[in-house]
Amino acid sequence: MSRTVDIAVIGATGSVGETLVQILEERDLAVGTLHLLASGESAGQSLSFHGKTVRVRDLEGFDFGQVQLAFFAAGRKVSGKYVPIAAAKGCAVIDLASGLTSAQAPRVVAEVNPQALASLSKPYVLSSPSAPAVALACVLAALPLELRRITLTACLSVSSRGREAVKELARQTAQLLNAKPLEPQVFDRQIAFNLLAQVEASDEEGHGALERQIAAELQELLAQPELPVAVTCIQAPVFFGDSLSVSLQSAAAVPLNTLRAALDAAPGVELVDADDYPTAVGDAVGQDVVYVGRVRAGLNDPAELNLWIASDNVRKGAALNAVQLAELLIKHYL
Repeated sequence: MSRTVDIAVIGATGSVGETLVQILEERDLAVGTLHLLASGESAGQSLSFHGKTVRVRDLEGFDFGQVQLAFFAAGRKVSGKYVPIAAAKGCAVIDLASGLTSAQAPRVVAEVNPQALASLSKPYVLSSPSAPAVALACVLAALPLELRRITLTACLSVSSRGREAVKELARQTAQLLNAKPLEPQVFDRQIAFNLLAQVEASDEEGHGALERQIAAELQELLAQPELPVAVTCIQAPVFFGDSLSVSLQSAAAVPLNTLRAALDAAPGVELVDADDYPTAVGDAVGQDVVYVGRVRAGLNDPAELNLWIASDNVRKGAALNAVQLAELLIKHYL
């Protein structure tokens, strides 16, 4: 990439925003001027980029005509308000906050459906899906299976709820270890040394918004809108890194050695030896790949496939995919 592109990162002081800036530097993206933006209370902080200190400015009043590409990682309300403003200025947008419908911004994973970009027109507005959907889609896209059903149990780290949730897990852990009264704040009950059966309030049918979102994202990414998908999200007492237990029902049995070979060759996927298994903390955190282990058929059904997946939700599941999409946009479209 010989020419440079001026870029804005909205939500630059959050975990995903900071990781975005880090990955932009690591992958040496052709950034001309980098604009770091955040809400008023976070404005004034600074981040390092290529050895220089870049001050974070207030998003309010920013002229998106100054940039060709903007990453939105500041929550749904911010995306809903400012993405139309950016697009009206001709700025390409990659939304990481799930603040737009798939009609407004198609969901794209670099290793799964990059061809979706070809159907877009300027100013190119697209979404990077939720971290669990990114991780699972990378694995599913590699498997030579005719899928009939997906059942996912997603054990999500507290970082999926933001920095305040990370602080809460640390605080609760310290309180319990020091025999002090527990004071839940972000979560409605004890998260330290515990598992919570849901990550958010459920609707009248018992499903959380994220569970519905992940199901819809997988259907879109796999181009199978009628595929049955069952999702259960669990809050785990882990700071960073998601762990997914997956059961797949296929139309016919496929030899495990064929499936393992496909996973071993897949981009963005790391297959763990059959006698081992990956963990979020020990393997995935800080890495750019999705780890897969415990690849096995069903106990009584050879057309059933069970998997264990570990992935860094902030890095691989959010920031890296967004930067990979930016690379594709800059190379082929902008």
